[in-house]
Amino acid sequence: MSGTPIPEVPNVESAVSSNRSGTISVRATSMGLPIALKFERSEYQFGAQALADEILRLTRRSTIAAAARLREVYSEQAQIPDELLDKMNLPTRRQAVDELDRIDDADTGQTSWMRPL
Repeated sequence: MSGTPIPEVPNVESAVSSNRSGTISVRATSMGLPIALKFERSEYQFGAQALADEILRLTRRSTIAAAARLREVYSEQAQIPDELLDKMNLPTRRQAVDELDRIDDADTGQTSWMRPL
């Protein structure tokens, strides 16, 4: 047995996403489990379906951000190779940003006249 200590790696990573107005926020784990939800009473005016859809959208955003953060933790602290992290379906920071942009574009429509190359 080597004298090298085993690094402490958290097994649960979470992230918070909020809507543009800040009236809804969701904390979710890297596995997609929402663990905290907060919304203002004014959100009731849009109906239950709209509220549920927004909660699900924010949960997806939080999950992607948490998974990318977990990849960084595993890579830096536990020194797990990128090939294994890819097999675990943990996105890189760039992949997470691209997916978050795609989610936002699907929600609000394209925000720029420029096309991706």
